[in-house]
Amino acid sequence: MTDIYLDEKFIGTVESPKEFVHSVIDERRKQKLSTMLNISYDPEFDEVSIHTATGRVRRPLIVVENGKPLLTEEHIKKLESSDIHWHDLIEQGIVEYLDANEEENAYVALTEKELTKEHTHVEIDPIAILGLITSLVPYANFGQSSRLNRGSKTQKQALGLYASNYLLRMDTDISLLQYPQIPIVKSFMHDISKYEKHPCGQNITIALLSFDGYNMEDALVVNQGSIERGLARSFYFRPYNADELRYQGGLIDEIGVPDKEVKAYRSEEDYKFLEDDGIIFPEAKVREDDVLIGKTSPPRFLGEMEEFSIAANTRRESSIAVKHGEHGVVDMVVLTENDEGNKLIQIRLRNERIPEPGDKFASRYGQKGVIGRIVPQADMPFTASGITPDIIFSPHSIPSRMTISHLIEVIGGKVGALSGRQIDGTTFSAESEKDLRSELLALGFRENGTERMYNGITGEAYNATIFVGNMYYLKLKHMVANKMHARASGKIQLLTRQPIEGRSAGGGLRLGEMEKDCLVAHGASLLLKERFDSDKTVIHICESCGMVAIYDWLKKRSSCPKCGANAEVNAVEMSYAFKLLLDELKSLNIYPKMNLKNKY
Repeated sequence: MTDIYLDEKFIGTVESPKEFVHSVIDERRKQKLSTMLNISYDPEFDEVSIHTATGRVRRPLIVVENGKPLLTEEHIKKLESSDIHWHDLIEQGIVEYLDANEEENAYVALTEKELTKEHTHVEIDPIAILGLITSLVPYANFGQSSRLNRGSKTQKQALGLYASNYLLRMDTDISLLQYPQIPIVKSFMHDISKYEKHPCGQNITIALLSFDGYNMEDALVVNQGSIERGLARSFYFRPYNADELRYQGGLIDEIGVPDKEVKAYRSEEDYKFLEDDGIIFPEAKVREDDVLIGKTSPPRFLGEMEEFSIAANTRRESSIAVKHGEHGVVDMVVLTENDEGNKLIQIRLRNERIPEPGDKFASRYGQKGVIGRIVPQADMPFTASGITPDIIFSPHSIPSRMTISHLIEVIGGKVGALSGRQIDGTTFSAESEKDLRSELLALGFRENGTERMYNGITGEAYNATIFVGNMYYLKLKHMVANKMHARASGKIQLLTRQPIEGRSAGGGLRLGEMEKDCLVAHGASLLLKERFDSDKTVIHICESCGMVAIYDWLKKRSSCPKCGANAEVNAVEMSYAFKLLLDELKSLNIYPKMNLKNKY
């Protein structure tokens, strides 16, 4: 007997599980059972599972009987004329929804041509195997699957118009493309997802050409003239906020210009943008460490004795200032209240981002790269008709990655730009490459998309014809301005006395074992010494027992806890982390003895 489970609960047994499953599916298709029900038989465990719970992912498939789909041309005509609707197909058992379990018992064909007697279902359209973002990629069936995955990831990171009410929102870490465009080469999903309402890229002219080595390894050479005309410009928004907190004992934060007697008062220069209410004015140009909201707080600790002293009345400075490495213009100032009814000030900082070397760009096919060089327009190569490309892309990025769809889009974009229409590049049902080539030929260009180009510096014609056309390019959120990270001395950890971690905290960059090997290979040993001196300390060691000794800095006298005051003690330079290791070994009752030798 085979066990039957309904939503993971045992409900009974059945003799012939396969027949039982078939009869349940037939009853469901006849609307005698809920269409939300899914049933599957697992021969390995010999059990039937029935699922009706919410939260399952289910997808529609066309039912196949005797190698023919139940959906006919007649149904399609009725759908087009609105005589029948989607729910009618489900009620008639022509289309049904399967979950992951029932799919295990199904044999699904991608297209009607592939159908055999064994198939149980056929896809409504082969594009259904792709997700929402991936189906936005045109000509995806001409590219590799791993590149397609990467292409859908880059689309999620692209800058665009994420919401039309962005001026009223206080989102964290947001970038906005200034002149977003809808693509020339699109898929049907662009229409369904209303892509024109939130575009996130620009149509550019691209040439596949090696240029002085500045576009090796996926780098891009960008036309300075294009940047000056507004290519890939974006705004970066970052919010800052402060609230007046209430503490026990009736103490409260105060928002206003701090008084000079306040503890940790900055300098008058830092408060120069604050108005009388202690809040900065809109459109003020600020740099790092400029105060945005002036604020003072009560002292952190109130001791018994301090209640009567003057020190207890001294407030501390707790203003909100621009973070390290950031600058911009105050875009909006909002005065409101938080959940507890306390005063809340929110400020949004705006920063214009003009493309610079190191900023990341990508096509929709996972061909991502950073700007290697920005070239003046006069030095850029140009075509016989006087067109200078916006971006020069390395041809070496194509053969190993096999992104043929990248090349087809260049031709498709060129045809669309010349004929003034959008090209349908929907996966599996796009305008064919053959048609695009013949249309390009009719428009007076070479059918293979290549053109004669001239060197912008010498004016000589290149020996080879260059592949050039139009393409939809995305600017990604990874910008140099957000990643630049360097420091000299600064904050250190209390325990190890090594620099703290993290760019936002003003921390250092850790040099690991491999980085050390690189510096050794370069012969930069002094630089290496400097790197590893970040927690240098001087420790006094007893010569006779090799233990850490005590040094009295006031009396300038040293003594050893084991050998006494007369022991010979020497000062030794070492890493503070090593001193910490010695302390931890002592706590484990291990005797870490150091044998000192003279350097000379």
